Amino acid sequence: MKRFCLIAALLVAAIYTTGCSGRGKECEKEPNLLFGIDADLYNVERHTVQKGDTWGRILDSCGITLQKINRLDQLTREICPLRTIRIGKNYTTFSRPDSTGVVLDYLVYEKNLIDYVVFAFVGDSVAVREGAREVELRRTKSSAVIDSSLWGAIMDADMPYALAAEMEDIYQWTVDFFGIQKGDSFTVIYDEKFIDTLSVGIGRVWGAKFNHGGKEIYAIPFPQGGKVQYWEADGGSLRKQLLKAPLKFTRISSKFSYARLHPVLKKYRPHTGVDYAAPAGTPVRAVADGTVTFKGYKGAGGHTIYIKHPGNLKSGYLHLRGYAKGIAVGKRVSQGQVIGYVGSTGRSTGPHLDFRLWKGGTPINPLKVPQKPAEPISEQNKEKFEWVRERVMAELNGEVADSMRITQLDSITIN
Repeated sequence: MKRFCLIAALLVAAIYTTGCSGRGKECEKEPNLLFGIDADLYNVERHTVQKGDTWGRILDSCGITLQKINRLDQLTREICPLRTIRIGKNYTTFSRPDSTGVVLDYLVYEKNLIDYVVFAFVGDSVAVREGAREVELRRTKSSAVIDSSLWGAIMDADMPYALAAEMEDIYQWTVDFFGIQKGDSFTVIYDEKFIDTLSVGIGRVWGAKFNHGGKEIYAIPFPQGGKVQYWEADGGSLRKQLLKAPLKFTRISSKFSYARLHPVLKKYRPHTGVDYAAPAGTPVRAVADGTVTFKGYKGAGGHTIYIKHPGNLKSGYLHLRGYAKGIAVGKRVSQGQVIGYVGSTGRSTGPHLDFRLWKGGTPINPLKVPQKPAEPISEQNKEKFEWVRERVMAELNGEVADSMRITQLDSITIN
C-alpha cells in the first residue's frame, strides 16, 4: 500500500537551506516545523472534534470545495477513511491570507498521541500523507511494594499505567494476581516513550523480578521460536499449560467448595468452580489451547462454553452475556483468545464468570491445578540465554554500566 499520496514538493510549505550562503554571512534560520510543515508561514490553530462534526462539514467551513473533499475521500480510504473521525480527537489547521480571503493549505488529524495524517490542499492539488511524531525511549528501572493490587502499586509509584497490563501479560501463567499478598513486590526495567516531556506509553520490558509470597520469579527476555518470550532464571518458560485466570482486572467472589451457601437458593450446595466478579462485557479468554465442545444456553448456567484441552482436561465458562465472533462447536481456540463476555445469564445475582475445570470428567479446583511449563530454553540457545540472563539480573539487582545493559535481542554476540 502506498503510504504517501503526496509528491515530495507538497510535503512541506517551503524548502529551506540550513547552511551558510557565504563567508561572513549568518546562517539562515531553520524552519519551525510542525507535522513537517513550516508553521511560521501560516496561521496555526488547534481544534477538537465535537459531537456532530464530519470532515465534510469541517472542510466546507474552511473553504474547501466539494470537488476537493470528494477527491480527499478517495485518497484516504486506505490510510484514514474520512468516516473514522472521532469525537475528542485533535486536528490542526494551517491557513494563510490571500487576495480572496483566508486559504487552508493543510489540515492535520491526530489519530493518537503519536500518529497523524496530513491533508494537503496546495493550489489545485489534493494529497494525503501519514506521519508520526518523534518518540524518545528512556530506559527506566522502577520498583514498588504492593499494598492491595498490582495496578494500585503502579499508580502509587507514578509508573505508566500500561506497565500493569504488560506485567500481567508476562506473568499471567505464573503469578496469581487474585492471590497477591500485601508486601509482595516487584522490580522492572522498561523503555518509556516520550514526546518532548509527555509520556505516551512503554516499549519493551527488558526484565522483571516479582516477589510473590516470598518467592522471586524472574522474567528474562530472550528470542526463541521466532519471537521474544520471557523465561525464568533457570531457563524454564514463564508460559504454562493453563492461564492463571480466564479474565483480567477482576476479583474472586466465590471459591471452589462442596458446601457453599448458594446466594439465590439459600441452601448449601457444591460449587465446583471459581466465581470471578467483573463488569458485564469483560472479555473472557480460553485458559489453554483446545476445541469448543459446547456453546449454548444451559439452564442455571446461562450462556455457556465448554472447551476440551490436551491432557484429558475440560474447561467451562458460565453465565456469559454473549460469545465472541467465530466461536462455534468444533472450533479450535488458542490460549488467551477471547471466547465470550462476562454476563449474568441463568441463575445469577450479578455479572460474574463461573469458571470450571474437569480432569477426566472429575471437577478440580482451578486455583490448585499443577502447572506444566512450556518448552524450556533449548540446548543450542543455553549459552546465549545465560549471557543475557546475567546482565538482566545484574541490572535488576543493582546499578550496572551502560555496556552491561541488554539493548537489543536480534543478534546476540557473546563477548
